[in-house]
Amino acid sequence: MVNNAATVGRSGIHDFILIRASAIILALYTLYLVGFFVTTADVTFEVWHTFFGGICTKIFTILALIALLVHAWIGVWQVLSDYIKPALLRGGLQFFFSVLLLVYLAAGLLTVWGV
Repeated sequence: MVNNAATVGRSGIHDFILIRASAIILALYTLYLVGFFVTTADVTFEVWHTFFGGICTKIFTILALIALLVHAWIGVWQVLSDYIKPALLRGGLQFFFSVLLLVYLAAGLLTVWGV
């Protein structure tokens, strides 16, 4: 068995499952939003605010945000591992994208729970 320090104990199968699970969550969330728009005749600020004020929508939105960030992190890691060969540059870019994704998570949490 060959260990790769960049994988942090993960395997390709683990990444494969996470990518597929996050894609399913994102597809379901998309259908949820499309269903809202299809069943709502007039989308006003009050209707939109009420929709996102519901606890189910908030939880589903946070779950979709986390799924999106997991999906993005694995994708960025794979692209950087494949195309950026200098370890220092790859590590710096991975750090940058990790911090950026954490900022997106914080902004998403503040936005969703601020409604």
